[in-house]
Amino acid sequence: MSIISLFSGSFCDEEIVLRAMAEQTGYRLVGDVDLIERAGQLAGMSEAKVERAFAAQPSVFNKFTHDRERAIAYLRLVTAQAIGEDGLIVNGFVSHLIPSRISHVLRICLIADLKSRLVKAMTTMNVPEPDALKLIHKQDEDRAAWVQSLREISDPWASDLYDMVLPTDKLAPEEIARDIAKNAASDVVRRTARSDAAVADFLLAAEVEVALVNQGHQVIVSAKDGVVTLTINKHVLMLSRLENELKTIAGKVPEVKEVTTKVGPGFYQADIYRKQDFNMPSRILLVDDEREFVQTLSERLLMRDLGSAVAYDGESALEVVREDEPDVMILDLKMPGIDGIEVLRRVKETQPEIEVIILTGHGSDADRETCMQLGAFAYLQKPVDVEELSATIKRANEKIQRKHTK
Repeated sequence: MSIISLFSGSFCDEEIVLRAMAEQTGYRLVGDVDLIERAGQLAGMSEAKVERAFAAQPSVFNKFTHDRERAIAYLRLVTAQAIGEDGLIVNGFVSHLIPSRISHVLRICLIADLKSRLVKAMTTMNVPEPDALKLIHKQDEDRAAWVQSLREISDPWASDLYDMVLPTDKLAPEEIARDIAKNAASDVVRRTARSDAAVADFLLAAEVEVALVNQGHQVIVSAKDGVVTLTINKHVLMLSRLENELKTIAGKVPEVKEVTTKVGPGFYQADIYRKQDFNMPSRILLVDDEREFVQTLSERLLMRDLGSAVAYDGESALEVVREDEPDVMILDLKMPGIDGIEVLRRVKETQPEIEVIILTGHGSDADRETCMQLGAFAYLQKPVDVEELSATIKRANEKIQRKHTK
């Protein structure tokens, strides 16, 4: 039996078509929700963090946490495990993780013209046309960024990506489902020994990628008949040492017969390869309206392997807290708009697990007492010795880690 993969634009009758496909083929549905859950369980990540991998805009902390790369590695693994079976309909963003060399996959795209999608969005979401249009554009942006990152094609509906591109505004869902079922039964997409070998290669590459990402490494992994190739796409000063470390990790994965390494085009660009240190806090938010001070502080912390994002006012800080969940916040008190004490109060009310270090040049003894009562981890005065601040951040991170291990 074949496998059907399906990728759809939003508001294109995807759910109706899927139900009709399942009825006509008897195939089992496996979608983003299922595989996000399984990937999150294996990775020890929240489902929200795994799902964020599909967004066009990654977390502001991603260059330090590599959460997106970690999520994608685990999504590849669970997708590879799933397609070991046949008689599946793999639906959603994860469908693009299936390599094109797996020939028993029938690749389907559902799309409709914008006018049709707008009408459905307005009706389904009960929103006016401008809001519906904004929503569709945002969802299309996510889909385009996802496809671009995986296939280097900017158009998510490009015919080169699929066996069939079907217009849901021109064909009835039942007609679409019948057409897909007929093609899925064709000999062209029947399972073969070569296609099974490609599935095994996909699974082995995914297992190696997960092993590497769990040791803080991000490289491109491919496999062929037990031979694994690792492509380093960022510049590294001590290449031979990195190659030996990567080979050692990959070589411990069962079924790996040989490991080779090479450098890709990105190796010659300015990006620096950084192994993630899981013992260091990697989601630090600096909040201060003194731009030159906070930018310099961010750079000095980075020199100590403490990566940070920056917000220049209380409103922006609270938005980052909602969207990206920092572990540690370094917070000034005197800022325009929402001041530091109010930011601290709101953070501790909504996300008390975030450790907040007050760093101010304007606070009083009364402010210190108020901040500590509200749950601040520490209260420091400017000018601060960067080593003292680094040590305080590390202690805050140790407290977070102790909570996680309980």
